[in-house]
Amino acid sequence: MAFHAPHYKAPGLGYSGPMAPWLDLALTLPVAWLLGRYGARALNALGRLTPTKGDDRFFQLLGLLWWGVVGLLAFSRLAHALDLPLEPWRTWGRELTRWLGRQGVSALAVLALTFLVYRLVPLLLRGLPEPEEGLSREAVRRRTLRRASESALKAVVLVLGGLLFLSNLGLNVTALLAGAGVAGLALSFALQNLLRDFINGFFILLEDQYGVGDIVQIGGVGGKVERFSLRLTVLRDLEGRVHFLPNSEVRQVTVLTQEWSRAVVDVSVAYREDLDRALEVFRDEVARFYQDPEWRERFADPPEVLGVQSLADSGVVIRVLFNTKPAEQWAVAREFRRRIKNRLDREGIEIPYPHQKLYFGEPLRLERG
Repeated sequence: MAFHAPHYKAPGLGYSGPMAPWLDLALTLPVAWLLGRYGARALNALGRLTPTKGDDRFFQLLGLLWWGVVGLLAFSRLAHALDLPLEPWRTWGRELTRWLGRQGVSALAVLALTFLVYRLVPLLLRGLPEPEEGLSREAVRRRTLRRASESALKAVVLVLGGLLFLSNLGLNVTALLAGAGVAGLALSFALQNLLRDFINGFFILLEDQYGVGDIVQIGGVGGKVERFSLRLTVLRDLEGRVHFLPNSEVRQVTVLTQEWSRAVVDVSVAYREDLDRALEVFRDEVARFYQDPEWRERFADPPEVLGVQSLADSGVVIRVLFNTKPAEQWAVAREFRRRIKNRLDREGIEIPYPHQKLYFGEPLRLERG
């Protein structure tokens, strides 16, 4: 009795015979392996393009997901080609293939492009550097602009990518946008303060009123701007307390460190001292202070002795002005007070204590008649 191998024809491949199933297996497995391997490599390369570190696990999960999709497609192909009794897998594979051909590829491409642009937003804004303390005012402004722009661009990318993805899935995006517009209008009435925060914050940023690193006074609160967004200004005062101020409440702001700063120092000398000699001592000490190499870089312009500011109750007030680099005025003022106190002591010029002179008037004279 002769044995006849069953006749087999691989669907769609154009070959048949007893060795056809093994040929189909020999072609499907290598192709699936190549697709899985190079697809995972492409995802890893995409991860290296993004500037944000620490997200390797996310791309590893994407690679595993890609391997899973390729494996399911290969298994469905083999189940169909070998005519295995696995009807659910064969049907699922055919439906998955049809969906990928009609909508899946474009939808997945939109998701991939959205994710790539979202991750590359910081790279696109790399021209606006993240400066450290002590850099120029313009650099601080660019840092604030970079943070606000990055948040806004990421939101725009996510919204556009989500709409395109839903459109590729066959949903009516126009009706969705119309409904979102009505809902947004109703929501805007409930969020008026929030909208005012964003609008006022935008103009603060646009007009460069202040930025991160500036020392400001807003209303009755003063401190260093630690964080600024379109909604909120965060200040830390001298005692370390943090104040959160909505931008809609910023009516008047005083910036103490914009471009340059000024220290105004008033020192009193006693009335009995020679005023011209005291002024010469002040001018000499100011010149020494300005020429000190340890302090020279903190000045923006040469200091100026204005002269007699007022005739106070206890002494004569002499005023000195120091134009300094931003935020250096307090250190310069403290150092000059220390220096001028020591210098006046060496010169024997008195810094008066607060005192009052009592005057009882002229003595009363009684005339005899």
